[in-house]
Amino acid sequence: MVSLIGMVILSPVFLCAALLIKCTSPGPIIYSQKRVGRKGRLFSLYKFRSMVVNADRIGTSVTTGHDTRITKVGRILRRTKLDELPQLWNVLKGDMSFVGPRPDVPEIVNNYSGAMKRILEVRPGITSSASLHLRNEEDLLSLAKEPDKAYEEIFVPAKVRLAMEHVQRKSFLFDFRILFQTVWALTGGRIWPSKEHPVVKEIKQAIEKQ
Repeated sequence: MVSLIGMVILSPVFLCAALLIKCTSPGPIIYSQKRVGRKGRLFSLYKFRSMVVNADRIGTSVTTGHDTRITKVGRILRRTKLDELPQLWNVLKGDMSFVGPRPDVPEIVNNYSGAMKRILEVRPGITSSASLHLRNEEDLLSLAKEPDKAYEEIFVPAKVRLAMEHVQRKSFLFDFRILFQTVWALTGGRIWPSKEHPVVKEIKQAIEKQ
């Protein structure tokens, strides 16, 4: 119900984003991709399209900060995280919650170890500890010589480690804190940024060693 109310309140933003996408880039407004949800169930995750059509066939499987496949409007949507708004529909359907581990694609999940697959015990979310602290993931990937390799070997383990917090805590207060910090990061946090999480420093060091 909260997600439905959110969709109604944010309907002007939805309309504005849809018009900008349609008027500036050929292709559909919404982009969907199969992701792995709770208990390993596949579902279609929805986003506002922020890249050119068939972007997955043009370049690498990961997106860096300087990726030319990202449209001008798409770059704004990604920076502000507005491209994630259609996932309110996923929440309404029960595929996702507001806070929880970010769902990954089957190709990545298939390489999870048994311990890593514990994150599939909880419902995935629109925002998470990983998406909060690694919100500049694309810029970090730009530092890597081989982004695809860096994503699998460095980013995935780091994101799963952060995602385990959701599994271990399962706390309303923890979820509320992540939600509040996410809102802050996207608003006041741009003026008064929060302290860099230790995992970001570890990722930078790992990228330098590659």
